[in-house]
Amino acid sequence: MSTPPPVKPPHDVPLALAEPVTRVGPRWVGLISLANLALWMGYFGPLQVLLPQQMEVVAPTGKETALAWVTGIGAAVAMVSNPLAGALSDRTAGRFGRRHPWTLLGALAGGLGLVFLAVQGTVAGVVAGWCLAQAGLNAMQAALTAGVPDHVPVRQRGAVSGWIGIPQTLGVVLAVVLVTMVVTTTESGYLVIGALVPLCALPFVLATPDPPLPAGHRPPFTVGGFLRGFWISPRTHPDFAWAWLTRFLMQLGNAMALLYLLYFLTDAVHYEREFPGRKAEDGLLVLILVYTVAVILTTVAAGAISDRLGRRRTLVTVSGAIGAVPALMLALWPQWTVVMVAAAVMGVGFGVYLSVDNALITQVLPAAAGRAKDLGVINIANSGPQVLAPVIAGPIVASLGGYPVLYLTAGALTLLGAGLVWKIRSVP
Repeated sequence: MSTPPPVKPPHDVPLALAEPVTRVGPRWVGLISLANLALWMGYFGPLQVLLPQQMEVVAPTGKETALAWVTGIGAAVAMVSNPLAGALSDRTAGRFGRRHPWTLLGALAGGLGLVFLAVQGTVAGVVAGWCLAQAGLNAMQAALTAGVPDHVPVRQRGAVSGWIGIPQTLGVVLAVVLVTMVVTTTESGYLVIGALVPLCALPFVLATPDPPLPAGHRPPFTVGGFLRGFWISPRTHPDFAWAWLTRFLMQLGNAMALLYLLYFLTDAVHYEREFPGRKAEDGLLVLILVYTVAVILTTVAAGAISDRLGRRRTLVTVSGAIGAVPALMLALWPQWTVVMVAAAVMGVGFGVYLSVDNALITQVLPAAAGRAKDLGVINIANSGPQVLAPVIAGPIVASLGGYPVLYLTAGALTLLGAGLVWKIRSVP
């Protein structure tokens, strides 16, 4: 089934800025999902396996600290590049549309950064390569994320967010499989993923509509006005501010829980000692598979339920409560069987959160003219925790209680974020 033609907006509102009312079809959902699959492979292949492996070679005596620096600086670049690319795409007026040029440009830059990482042998070189990859991938993400409020009506956003969210977890699985089972070296892992990112983004760019923004609807540009646009007043838009804080806290808890997972399997679970002949990366792949199955089984269903009931906040709270349970399990029982159960529970909670919170966010955006920029500001709540997580988690693991305190803290942050969603008033 092809995507139905969009309903024309009133004559004074260009299609690029209109509120969508026509449901998108499976073809559109499938192609944007493929592009998102490439995006998340680009993020998580390095974060879960390649960067930790590279740090073990580049800085064997200080791998935790080196990894924290690389991921923290890269996340700081993401905090800037995502809203900046979003704001520029909001202002892009040309026959190729507002979003597609930035999707393709970001995919090419992200892929180039990953290829550059393949030949780095110093911490500084890895930092430079990961910053380039983060800048490109975040530009791509800013454009893709704006596709949902640009094209999907409110009553379909939960289900579509669920389908688009599946590649976020499936991308982790495919990336880890590629870099642990299909290719044999860290260098080849970077090269394969670096090529797949633009290749998987290209079909969405070439085969889906992206209504152009008429030049007359692009606001005048001044440096001061452009920079001021990134400040969204909590007083004027309180629901946007609470949605941002909710996501920030929940993502901080998630980032702290995942940052040292490979090392947790090695140093706390003693996976390689429990299973002679296996590597900790093998255990990580098993956990990711369990987690992914749980996410796939819940995310689309949860999104569809939230569309039908219209009660996004309740489901976000439920997802946070579920997500805090595995943190407690990891803190108290660092045993392989318990860790596998925790992965399944975490997948259920995150599956619900993934679709419902994404749909909720699109309903508190201040204005259609700045969708990508505003979603870029929201995405700071995704990348900001990647900066803070190493700062908080590193000292905890090293000298402030170790992994039990780390996971208890992560669970508490998740619960706090889930509770604050009730401060949002405009979304049921």
